[in-house]
Amino acid sequence: MTPLLLVDRLSLSYGKIAAVREISLTVNEGQVVCLIGANGAGKTTTLRGLSGLLAPQRGRITFAGQTIGGKKPHQIARLGLIQVPEGRQVFSEMTIAENLQMGGYLVKDGRVLKQRLEQILDLFPRLRQRIRQLAGSLSGGEQQMLAIGRALMAAPRLLLLDEPSLGLAPLIVEEIFALIASLKAEGKTILVVEQNAQMALDIADFAYVLESGRVKLSGPAAEIGADPQVLEAYLGG
Repeated sequence: MTPLLLVDRLSLSYGKIAAVREISLTVNEGQVVCLIGANGAGKTTTLRGLSGLLAPQRGRITFAGQTIGGKKPHQIARLGLIQVPEGRQVFSEMTIAENLQMGGYLVKDGRVLKQRLEQILDLFPRLRQRIRQLAGSLSGGEQQMLAIGRALMAAPRLLLLDEPSLGLAPLIVEEIFALIASLKAEGKTILVVEQNAQMALDIADFAYVLESGRVKLSGPAAEIGADPQVLEAYLGG
């Protein structure tokens, strides 16, 4: 497999508070990789560092052969690394259509933009039914679908998903993870941060377990997910 993302001894901090300590990880082209661990383990902070929202204190981040540590978020997005943030963060006073169009703001060809919009609406029939509805009036699950759809409008080479199941009802969580599985089947490359460890491990190829800002364990997701001692020790069972 070809490495798309290489993270080498990355450290991130908020002021004097160290949040991520010399972590290293790899995401290969076409893989789904999950980053799991308890609250406060450094999962979301890691994604913020990868997408340029938090400048690295130390270490190296290489994406598609380019060093991106220290680059601005819009520069990293132009390279094809797109994040779906925790809490969805849709534009609540804009319609579904306008939110999706914002996701494709880098696309200059109107025909390509229209084609991508149709593909996203085929993927999310519920959004097509509500295309003129304000995003703020959608349910939490619909907003999560919209946030993922908005990110896909940019045709990302690497999709970062931050806690996609957060605050959603169990049936909707299953729907979201079924969507991630379908994206995987299409060959999308995804790095997912998720508190629902078992569901993340079920769809991932490879997993990293974070504890107190450090990688405590890594390996094939199926092996980690099958080890009850690992789940009990690092993820609360």
